[in-house]
Amino acid sequence: MGQLEGKVALVTGSGRGLGRSCARIFAREGARVVIADINPEDGAETVRLIEEAGGRATFVAVDVGRSEDIQRMVRTAVETYGGLDCAINNAVCNIGRTPLADIAEEDWNRAQAVNITGVFLCMKYEIRAMLARGGGAIVNVGSGNEHSSVPGLAWYLPAKQAAYGMAKVAALDYGAQGIRVNAIGPGSMWTPALRETAEKIPQHVEVLSKRSPLGRLAEPEEVAEAAVWLCTPAASYVTGHTLVADGGAVLG
Repeated sequence: MGQLEGKVALVTGSGRGLGRSCARIFAREGARVVIADINPEDGAETVRLIEEAGGRATFVAVDVGRSEDIQRMVRTAVETYGGLDCAINNAVCNIGRTPLADIAEEDWNRAQAVNITGVFLCMKYEIRAMLARGGGAIVNVGSGNEHSSVPGLAWYLPAKQAAYGMAKVAALDYGAQGIRVNAIGPGSMWTPALRETAEKIPQHVEVLSKRSPLGRLAEPEEVAEAAVWLCTPAASYVTGHTLVADGGAVLG
């Protein structure tokens, strides 16, 4: 029996990459999983992989920049599986590396609608569902990058810092009601996006690998194991914490 047998988990941005890995690990641990993604084909593939392995999953198309989509996402978990116990807020809007003064206002607004307001709204409605359930666990996905500065990511670093800040405050707000809230700070991973970058700029992978004392990038599953662990009973006394899973890159 898995650590999350009978639980209900929700993962945003779970059509591929880290989100897909989190969803598959939730299912492996016995949870029924709501796959939330803006891309129906990617979401359906995650469901297929989970069901082929004997798990249960449901896909819901979600634009995390829209409150009505987020509310429908949480309702899907409650109506399909009876409640919500675990959530990983992983969806991100990536507008690329651009110097701050060159970022178009519409791109900035879209990025923050997903990366800051979207995380807030996900937490808002996830928490309400978890209160009705009597408790739960939430993990916000940050990034190892916000522990230092990276050129061209003025839209990105503040959003990840906000995700950490909201996790800490929500941990204080709802700890007494049985809801734990943490964050995960991933290092560089072999996600589909990074593979695409590596094809165009092969030296980029070498640069990233050298930042870690381990001398390599992570597989998404390695970070996902840590993220899902934060939702398990094994982490029952962990809240308001950011678990950095970056292969030690932050040490440099």
